[in-house]
Formats: sequence, C-alpha cells, structure tokens
Amino acid sequence: MFWEESFGMQLEKFLQKDQFIFSAPMSEHTTFKIGGAADVLIFPSSAEEVSKIFKLVELFSLPCTILGNGSNVLVRDKGIRGVVIKFTEKFFGKMRCEDNKLFICAGAKLKNAANFAAENSLTGLEFACGIPGSIGGAIFMNAGAYDGEMKNVIENVKAVTHDGNFVEFSGEDLDLGYRHSIFQENNCAICEVELHLKHGNIEDIKNKMADFTAQRERRQPLDMPSAGSTFKRPEGNFAGTLIDMAGLKGLKIGGAMVSEKHAGFVVNTGGATAQDVLNLIEEVKRQVNAVHGVNLSPEVRIIGEE
Repeated sequence: MFWEESFGMQLEKFLQKDQFIFSAPMSEHTTFKIGGAADVLIFPSSAEEVSKIFKLVELFSLPCTILGNGSNVLVRDKGIRGVVIKFTEKFFGKMRCEDNKLFICAGAKLKNAANFAAENSLTGLEFACGIPGSIGGAIFMNAGAYDGEMKNVIENVKAVTHDGNFVEFSGEDLDLGYRHSIFQENNCAICEVELHLKHGNIEDIKNKMADFTAQRERRQPLDMPSAGSTFKRPEGNFAGTLIDMAGLKGLKIGGAMVSEKHAGFVVNTGGATAQDVLNLIEEVKRQVNAVHGVNLSPEVRIIGEE
C-alpha cells in the first residue's frame, strides 16, 4: 500500500519494531486460527501509545479495528484493511492489587486476572477463570459464565477516544447487558479497568475455580480452535441445546464443524476458511429455525473485508 512506508516511519518514532507488523495474517492472532491479513497490526504498551496511534490513524485517514485476545472474533478471508490495534498480555497486561480492588490493563488474560484475584484472597472473579479472552475484550462483550458476569465487578474503566483523548467511565456508564457494552458503539479503546471484589477464603476461591475449570474441560471442545460460544443465548433457552436437538452435532462445511462435544461451538477442524464458518452458521440458523422456530444470532464478532 502506498501509505505503508510513511506510516511505518511514524510508528518507529514511538514504538519498538516488535510492536507492529505489516501484512499480518490474522489466522496467527485469533483463537479460531482463521482470517486473512491485516494491513498493519499494532501492539501498544500504554494508553499514551494508543492515543498516538489513534491520532496517526486519523492523520492518514485509515480505518481502525480494536482487538483483545482475538478469542471472540472471526476475521473474514480477505483480511482487515487499515490498522488493527491488538491488546496483548506481553505488552499491555500489568495487574496490581490495592486492598479489595484490582487494577488490570486491557491485554491481561481473564484466566490470569482470576488467578491474581485468588492469590490476593479476593472473590467475585472466579467465573472468569476459563473464559479465553482478555480483560478488555471481556468488558467490550460483558463476558460472563456460570454464576457471574463482568457487570457485577467493574468499578470504572479508563479508555482512549478515537480522536486520542483520555476518558474514564464508571460501571454505571457502560450500559452493560447480555454480551453488550457502550464500547460497541463509542469506538473507544479500553485500556485499564478497576474491579471491586470482596475478601474471601483463598481455598474456597481456588476450589470454586477448579470446579468451573473441570466443568468447562468436560463440556467444551477446548482441544480444537474456535471463537468460544458461536451463538447468543436465545431468550428462555440455550443455543447449544437447540442445535443438538436439531441433530446438527458434527455437521460440517469445509473445515468448519459443529462440535460433537458441545453443539454451541463451531470449531476449526483444520484449514477452515472464514467462509466455511459463515456458511455453517447460516445453515445452523436455517435448520434450527425450521425445527424450533427460533432465530439464532451469532455471538462471535465477524470482522474484516467481505
């Protein structure tokens, strides 16, 4: 692309060379192991760097996509145009504890945040111990499992607006609902969250986490690439149950398959394309609607060039 050389020169003024990649295959940066290349993939290490990236994006008039751990996304086969900002544990994963509060940077993995809470005898984050995402992505989607969701523990969030300004949101400001937050509309980049937890017994906390982990390992296809739960939970029911009852476990299109272990997951059996997954999602929706009269909606975030 004509802009890449000059854009790269600007990035080098405030980032290390291992903090950005041109023509980055997104199959290497998502848990689905699927997706074409992003024009440029950037790994910021501070809110200040995020602000500078946003200002540079605006200067070059480029589209910009924000990712967490890449665990709840399907990148289309033609990839992503412009800039992808990815928050990773390596560059943006610091955590600290003050009394019953945790301050966690957006790239920290949920599992490690839950373990950090347990190490500090804090309860309330056990539900997150097996969710394969980052803390930033968990806020973006209001992630939840078993007996909890992010909505219950967020005190406030520090973010950067798309024009590079620093902002803070209280938990009440975030419009947190089922797999929804205000960040899905406001184009801000989540940088740090303050979680308000409760003091508890470390053994009880660890036992609860071990139980959740065992349930997840028993029920979910953790041995195959996926984006987690593929469909949102329809009101009054479970997507996996409806798909299973429609006899769709093992249904396959190309390299994409409805998991034989948990029907709520579409998995990559090897070499699946994004189009395979999209075609399978549409077929599952069609057959579930025909059998049950229920319209399923994807929970996975579908991004990239069509």
